Amino acid sequence: MFRRLAVSVLPKSRRLFCNNSSHDLASTIAELNKEMEFVFGEAPPTSLTGSSESQRVSQDSELISTDNIKNESKLTHVSVKGEAQMVDVSHKDISKRVAIASCKVILGKKVFDLVSANQVAKGDVLSVAKLAGITGAKQTSNLIPLCHNINLTHVRVDLRLNPDDYYVEIEGEVASTGKTGVEMEAMTAVTLAGLTVYDMCKAASKGIRITDVRLEHKVGGKSGDWSRKK
Repeated sequence: MFRRLAVSVLPKSRRLFCNNSSHDLASTIAELNKEMEFVFGEAPPTSLTGSSESQRVSQDSELISTDNIKNESKLTHVSVKGEAQMVDVSHKDISKRVAIASCKVILGKKVFDLVSANQVAKGDVLSVAKLAGITGAKQTSNLIPLCHNINLTHVRVDLRLNPDDYYVEIEGEVASTGKTGVEMEAMTAVTLAGLTVYDMCKAASKGIRITDVRLEHKVGGKSGDWSRKK
């Protein structure tokens, strides 16, 4: 024989079915606590207000973290109004700045043989490209709108032939003692040198490619030293 169990009827919760948007939050929590005490014989160990506070703190922490990320990754050449601007470097310290950049000019076997034998109709490709790279470094602020006009103390541009893969490897090094870096000058140097190789060889082939223009190493400045991982 089954024993009939007495089932207590729970009081209707006004909180769950309340449509009044101005209902007092404290009263609602008190009612819910009473219902929990009626069912379990004691009030819940943790108040909802504590839970809500923890959620609010967590959300605030996430917002602060997001703001920090935005501040760390913001673009210095964009103003608060979203307009392009030249960075004010007057407050920066004067220090030695060095940057090394590189690129490749893929010639193909036919053009590579002409360059290595110095048989290109326009003349000595590597020598002219070397001078073009040095000139390019000195003209960077005229070519790149927001670059500062920097007094350079040293510019080196080297071009090496790679007979295994038929390309010219170009490396440029630029140095200055000032308040801003010379990364753009180094990359402009190798880019102009590469374009000059193309210009002098384009009659022999239109398929020449300039690739892998990139910064390899930099020294000085607030961000410190940096080198590309091999």
